[in-house]
This record gives sequence, structure tokens and C-alpha cells, in this order.
Amino acid sequence: MAQYFSLILVIVTLVSGIIWAIDAFAFAPKRKAALAAAEKTKSLTEKAKEKILQESSIVETAHSIFPVIAFVLILRSFIYEPFQIPSGSMMPTLLVGDFILVEKYAYGLKDPVWRKQLVETGKPKRGDVVVFKYPIDPTVDYIKRVVGLPGDKIIYRNKQLYIQKACVEGVKECPGPELIHRKEINRGEFSQNGYPMLRYNEQLGDVNHDILINPAILDRVSAYYKQDGTKPYEFEVPKGKYFMMGDNRDNSLDSRFWGFVPEANLVGKAVAIWISFEFDRTDADFLPKWVPTGVRFNRVGGIH
Repeated sequence: MAQYFSLILVIVTLVSGIIWAIDAFAFAPKRKAALAAAEKTKSLTEKAKEKILQESSIVETAHSIFPVIAFVLILRSFIYEPFQIPSGSMMPTLLVGDFILVEKYAYGLKDPVWRKQLVETGKPKRGDVVVFKYPIDPTVDYIKRVVGLPGDKIIYRNKQLYIQKACVEGVKECPGPELIHRKEINRGEFSQNGYPMLRYNEQLGDVNHDILINPAILDRVSAYYKQDGTKPYEFEVPKGKYFMMGDNRDNSLDSRFWGFVPEANLVGKAVAIWISFEFDRTDADFLPKWVPTGVRFNRVGGIH
């Protein structure tokens, strides 16, 4: 839907801009000339002058909407775009009902239709929360955290994350796998099917964030993405691609299951929650489920 919305914005902006430009350069001068000619023959009232200079309804509409639509297009395509969190795969960082802002220029300026890179502005860093086009179906937007950079080897075994960073050119010895240490924060703040989940604090690169682990769920290694030359729980990140994981480690369909995210699929960096709604209604309630039951003002702010 977001892809079609971008296309509609581009078409409306283009059509309204063309109509406005044609009128400004072709028909507006003719109306002014007609007014000048009429004023030479007789004195005109203000109402009569306005009638001669009056734009057609189509031109008037284009004149009104073009600046607004063009501003929205530029803002949404190149600066910030709002997204709604639809699932719990990024809990506890992001909850269902969070509305976030995504910085579109963080990883390069792309055209809004074909998404071709226009200007390079930066690369994802380990720990960034990123919106991207799902590689299996690019019409769908996903949001996950960058865990693996190009050249890294990612190991996820027994719910423990290890990262073997890419070899640095010119350095003889490559680094070995490094266990990403985590500290338990609490047990039971979040639960799944009545079973308490573990909340840990984890450091990825320069980013300190929390994750959730459900001890009752086994690692689904048999469903992991299979890569030639690696063990079932190992992933070697190819050049120009990234390895993404959800913070809700046992409830996230991420790179462990479908592979890597090409750089071309990156949409932007999630930087802030601008509003957060609670949706606690049931089928028995009078109002539909999509009507919020409250606002979580304490969640408004930056994303880590």
C-alpha cells in the first residue's frame, strides 16, 4: 500500500504541477491581455476584472493542491515517513500501537517510485532499528534491528548471539566469534501464553537496548535459512547485504528464517515514537477493536 501511495503522490504532484505551469505560461498572460484590452474601451468594476482573470475550476484546484502535495511528497520521500508498528516482533523496544518516524535520508536518497539511489548519505550501523522492504515480498515493509554487517558471520545458538566481525583489509589475523553479553533485567514483565519471558539488556555496537527471550520456546534451527558451507545456526553476511533480527527473539520472522536484506531494500532508520496507542478492546465491546483505549505518553521519544 505504501508503494502505491508513493506512486499516487508522484502522479498527483506531476499532473497538478503541469496544469499549473501550462496556465501560468499560456493562459494567464492571455487573460491579462484581455483585461488590458477591455480596460481601454470602458471602465470596469472590480467584479468584472475578477471575472476576466478568473481561472478555470481545474486550474484553481491544481493551483491550490500542488504546493501542499509537493511538500508532502518531498517530506515523505526524502526526509521523514510515519509508520505504525503492527506486530510484537520488536518488543520491548517497539509495541503494537506505536507510531514511529523513519528517517528516510539516513541510508541514501532514493526516488519514491523505482527506489533507485540518487545520493548516498550513509550506511546502517550495528544496532540501528531499520525499516526495509521484505526481500520475499518487496511490497511489504518490515522493521528489525541490524545485527550483521557485510562480511560478518552471525551465530545464533542456544538463544545466544555471537558475532564474528568482518576481516579488516590489510590485517593478517581476522577476529574470532564474540559472544554478545547480556544482563537480565526482569522476568515476567512480559508473558506469552501465560509463560513469563526474560528481559535482557544487550549491547550491539554503540547501541544499548533490551531484548525478550522465551525459555519455553526451542530454537527453530530446522526452519533457519540454509546457506552453503555454514552450520545450520551460522550465517555469513554477503557484500551489500545485512542480517536483521527482532528484539523479541523467539517471536520474530527475521534473517534467521529468510536470509539477508539487500542494501537496495533499505527504507530508513527508525528514530522516534511520536505517539503510542493502547488497543485493549475485545469482540464483546461496543466500539470496534481499532479504536484506541488509551494513549501511552510515556513511550513518546527516541528509539534505541
